Amino acid sequence: MADVTLEKVGKTYGNHRIISDFSVTIQDGECFTFLGPSGCGKTVILRLIAGFERLTDGRIFIGDQLVSDAQDNIHLPPEARKIGMVFQDYAVWPHKSVYENIVYPLHMQKIEAAEAKKRTLAAIHLVNLIGLETRMPFQLSGGQQQRVALARALVSRPRVMLLDEPLSNLDANLREEMRFEITTLQKQTGVTILYVTHDQEVALAISDRLAVMDKAGRIRQIGPPDDIYEKPIDPFVFKFMGISNFIPLEYRNGQVFIRESDALLGCPVPHGCLDRLQSHELIAGCRPYDIELIHQEGHGQGTIQRVIYLGATIDYRVAVGGKILRVQQDVRDAGQGGIPFRAGDPVGLKFRDLKWFENRGADAEGES
Repeated sequence: MADVTLEKVGKTYGNHRIISDFSVTIQDGECFTFLGPSGCGKTVILRLIAGFERLTDGRIFIGDQLVSDAQDNIHLPPEARKIGMVFQDYAVWPHKSVYENIVYPLHMQKIEAAEAKKRTLAAIHLVNLIGLETRMPFQLSGGQQQRVALARALVSRPRVMLLDEPLSNLDANLREEMRFEITTLQKQTGVTILYVTHDQEVALAISDRLAVMDKAGRIRQIGPPDDIYEKPIDPFVFKFMGISNFIPLEYRNGQVFIRESDALLGCPVPHGCLDRLQSHELIAGCRPYDIELIHQEGHGQGTIQRVIYLGATIDYRVAVGGKILRVQQDVRDAGQGGIPFRAGDPVGLKFRDLKWFENRGADAEGES
């Protein structure tokens, strides 16, 4: 297996710069995810690593091997990089059986027949396709076709596996199942996995580390999933990682209010931040489940604008001054403690876990 290192990588198509000065190291044997919005360059990065695209700037190493160098015009072809790739649309051969699809890379590498059969059957076992060897792709479910693609990528024993949104065409239950499959495969094989997605749940579930990218193709934060989610570095990361509220505040008459309202914040402000609140340099953020709705007045007065039943949760939109906050409550909790909230009800708000950010304008506008 191998690390993957990108040094000051850049890619331009004509006059359009996709990524620039992009540097990151993926460690040997980890599952690393590039997470970002559509069009941020995630797939381009995978294609550069795979050798399907040439660099405009920078260098790429797989292990100790220099596979791409724009300045010295080094570009190893994909077949020389020992990578496996799984695409969004599976890309299985429609005229070949499960076994024939999976063994195909070994035939291309001219692996001896007995060894090819042994490795193919092992890959079939690894992805839980035993008994389906003779089936054609049209006889398989989407999840089974994706397993064929995974086995085909693994059978040649790659140093690195590149996965480009491989679960996006599956339904919700299959996506959840395949997340566990990929995690299990990674642990069993020890292969280095680079995964690309815009799906925060998938990234959080499978990654050892992940990199959050913005629309301009820049990395905003790298870290383990719990750090990214619990300790976002800026409003963009906080907003991208889930439903978010940004709460503009102001300090007046010795107290902190939600801006343009008489609603008191009712929880501590970081030491030394009151002046920055006054100049609008600081903004608070919280998740919908970090706000408690209370029937009595105090802690920030608001009005229920909308109530939406979502099965396990109830989603509220609450107007506070000129701001709409999103609040979520477990449906079991909503049925306890008296009368449930309805549209038009006046409510108090109690904030449990606020995060504090530099106010960067567009990154902290509206809801996620």
